[in-house]
Amino acid sequence: MRVTVWGERFLEGESLPGRPPPINYASYIDEARRIYPDDIHEAIASALRGLLGEDDVVVTATLDDPGHGLTDEVLAATDVLIWWGHVKHIVVTDEEAERVCRRVTDDGMGLIMLHAGSGSKVFRGLMGKSCRAAVLRQGDDWEALWTVMPSHPIASGIEPVVVLLHEEMFGEYFDIPTPDDVVFISSFKGGEVFRSGCCFTRGKGRIFYFRPGHESHPTYHHPGVQQILANAARWACNDTPSNVTIPYVLDMKTEGWFLPTPVPTGS
Repeated sequence: MRVTVWGERFLEGESLPGRPPPINYASYIDEARRIYPDDIHEAIASALRGLLGEDDVVVTATLDDPGHGLTDEVLAATDVLIWWGHVKHIVVTDEEAERVCRRVTDDGMGLIMLHAGSGSKVFRGLMGKSCRAAVLRQGDDWEALWTVMPSHPIASGIEPVVVLLHEEMFGEYFDIPTPDDVVFISSFKGGEVFRSGCCFTRGKGRIFYFRPGHESHPTYHHPGVQQILANAARWACNDTPSNVTIPYVLDMKTEGWFLPTPVPTGS
């Protein structure tokens, strides 16, 4: 399995090109750099290298790479794409986002979308919804990540509840289509809840959305979170050959392809 961890290089430059940085941005970035000195995508990749098999390969790609790290060559070599973005991923072009979506739906590439990646063109394109959370709170929250589908492969080896002492709050309503499965639900100190681990199928591809992972909190250093991402990568890896096609009935009749057997009317 070959996993590509994509990151927007949040720690470099202002939060969004063309906009003034928010108040206290410098100290905010300094804290994020302290937690993730090599940026978030490298922290995720490093954790996965220690958890996946010897034959598995984990590489990184970023917004600063040619084609924003989403070229045909990169995607063709990727079995599972893990996406972390905050706001800078908005500069990914429509063409590049469509390229990722086609690789999922047509070829079966797995996709793990993290945290604010729910607002990316890729995720919104695959979901067909706004993918917005009704409420957000960035503060000194704790999060309880409840395993509500312990039989799912992504929940293998995960405690009934994973407690994150510091996280950003997303609260329902979460404007997504009904998931195939909901593996994790979060609750927060303010009483809010959120569907934080959702599985989808689009075409031939498997998609997992995982909500925790704010950039100024050490979420991706948490062993439970790291194990969830490793499990999700294995689950999302689609072993079905990309040349498999959906069977169609070719000998259509003008009345329709299904012709019921006439009911006998008597001798």
